Amino acid sequence: MITQAAPLRAGVIGLGVGEKLAEAVRAHPHAELRTLCDFDPAKRAEVSTRFPGVPVVADADAVLEDPAIDLVCIASHDNFHSAQTLRALAAGKHVFVEKPFVLDEAEAIQVRDALLQRPGLRLSSNLILRRCPRFLDLRRRIRAGELGRLFHLEGDYNYGRLHKILEGWRGRMANYSAVHGGGVHMADLLMWLSGERVLEVTAWGNAIASAGSGFRNLDLVMALLRFEHGAVGKLGVNFGCVYPHFHKLELYGTEGTFSNRREHALLYRSRDPAQLPEQLTGAYPGTHKGELLANFIDSLHGLASPDVSEADVFDSLSVCLAIERSVHTGQPVRVDYLWEGRP
Repeated sequence: MITQAAPLRAGVIGLGVGEKLAEAVRAHPHAELRTLCDFDPAKRAEVSTRFPGVPVVADADAVLEDPAIDLVCIASHDNFHSAQTLRALAAGKHVFVEKPFVLDEAEAIQVRDALLQRPGLRLSSNLILRRCPRFLDLRRRIRAGELGRLFHLEGDYNYGRLHKILEGWRGRMANYSAVHGGGVHMADLLMWLSGERVLEVTAWGNAIASAGSGFRNLDLVMALLRFEHGAVGKLGVNFGCVYPHFHKLELYGTEGTFSNRREHALLYRSRDPAQLPEQLTGAYPGTHKGELLANFIDSLHGLASPDVSEADVFDSLSVCLAIERSVHTGQPVRVDYLWEGRP
């Protein structure tokens, strides 16, 4: 464990959302931002002006092979995540990696085994919806029994950014998955809120919105979920929607119903149409994209428990792997949880 007296020295690879991770490291009282990395020279020049005194390099090796770096923050393109994570772990470094932290089951098993061989190292991922004030308040209400027993959960990841899979690096990947890239947020959110794992999924999808573009996977996926204590759910991933980026969420319980809206959320406590729902005005999304990294740094210093543990990272991926398998086979799929010790 890093001692509280010694600043944790971090490097960041990938300076898109990675710049937000760099901000979180720079602001943390027990961390030191050591190196930034991006292969795009224009991005390096732009970011260097905002982080004076911090080296901004082109080669990820400068981060992965630096013995003075304790923590590697990986925000590179998805297809680099697994190899960079494995190299960081092999070099004795903790890892905070953007989702999806790997692309497939084989990569997940490699990372899992690397972690089990190095019990002193920790891994987390940026499942940032856990830090949304509105969803934190909802989770508190669920734990307090305000919604009663949950029996139906719906979460839709409305991306509203079709151009990113038509024109950007995602569209150039042979196996880019909207489920892994976006649906993972909803898989994690639904299990985190309910406190239940998903046992089985059945999924369908299409690529109508991206037809003729050359994109090689589905841009729309809808999955039915069976939770371990009897609740059922729906998880949607919609990259092609003509709609602003939004996390649509509706939870139905025996005592109340929660519905997320852009301007506020609604909490229904009555079936009487004359009884108006309570407006919940907690901020949405209302969080800096580096907040979970700050918590992870705290956990490495022994100052907090990690909000997103290794088990959480693998559990959300396991659900997404099952959804991908179901949508491409047309068959129901039981979720095979990959983290050690889980069924």
